[in-house]
Amino acid sequence: MKRRNLAAALFATLVVGSAFGVCAEDEFNPDKVEDAMTIEQVRETLGEEVPVADGLSFGCVMKSLSNEFWRTLEEGYQKAEENVKAAGADFSVEIDATTDEADEIGQQTMTSNFVNQGVSAILASPISDSNLTSAVEDAQSNGIPVFNVNDGLIAAAEHYVGPNAYQNGLLAAEWVSDKLGDEGQVAVVIGMAKAFAARERTAGFEDWIKENNSGLEIVAEQNADWDRQKAKELTNTWIQQYPDLKAIFCNNDDMALGVVEAVEEAEADILVVGVDGIGEAYDSIRAGKLDATVDSFPYYMAQVATEVALRSAAGQDIPRVVATPQALIDSENVDQDAAEIIGWTDTTYTKAE
Repeated sequence: MKRRNLAAALFATLVVGSAFGVCAEDEFNPDKVEDAMTIEQVRETLGEEVPVADGLSFGCVMKSLSNEFWRTLEEGYQKAEENVKAAGADFSVEIDATTDEADEIGQQTMTSNFVNQGVSAILASPISDSNLTSAVEDAQSNGIPVFNVNDGLIAAAEHYVGPNAYQNGLLAAEWVSDKLGDEGQVAVVIGMAKAFAARERTAGFEDWIKENNSGLEIVAEQNADWDRQKAKELTNTWIQQYPDLKAIFCNNDDMALGVVEAVEEAEADILVVGVDGIGEAYDSIRAGKLDATVDSFPYYMAQVATEVALRSAAGQDIPRVVATPQALIDSENVDQDAAEIIGWTDTTYTKAE
């Protein structure tokens, strides 16, 4: 099967809804919402300018800043704050993050602290689907809207902003199929079982193979909890167990880079594909080590999330799901400017009268 322009900009092409159906409200899945919109579509519908009233403050809850993805998301929030202030509005963004990827209680405490501070909105990327449930309900009971950003599904949140995680897996599987010629053994390194993105990325990869390519065989799948060393150790085992293994798909780049280390040390010929598009992954692709990553562009994702929350604060009717950009990056486009790949345009902010 031919590659279908994977390196081109993908503003989260809405394979949701019509292609995969719509979940019931009690089974909310942002990847399958029929009326999801990209930020470009939001701007076309509601106008390019976003009015911002003085005195708004956002609290952003993230995962560990030891992961470059979350540091880049932080930079995106800071850039959005800078852009709003440049328009003359009094606006602030406060960011808090856990010390590790498993600190569910820590995230809950951070969210509760933002509620007690009386922030205007909370933008949260929870570790699991449930660890922020009570804190989110508390926020909403205090009139504070919650925006679920990128990961850890919050079914009760007013809005979800992030890439289509299911499509992450579709893109990776199609790329692997193209490179292997529709034949070979492959494996999947899964993130944390409690994480929505891990489940969806894995499902997308599996489903693409089932529906498009009977020649690829998934011989192994296992969680490595977003951890690089665990992924490396897992790969060492797989290389011994499956001498014909041809490709490994990892739910994030940190794990993918651990897999690359194991593949190099074993001098094995195995394709490795990650997700997130962190800088270290780009460097590894340039060096001919990591083969590809599905970039979710966290720097721009944070800016989209901030824009969506500010539009909501201005009383605009925002769709429940706003899909953010993503694209598959390999040696062919690794040096292309990210803004060019996704067709990014900075938000136009104005101070509300």
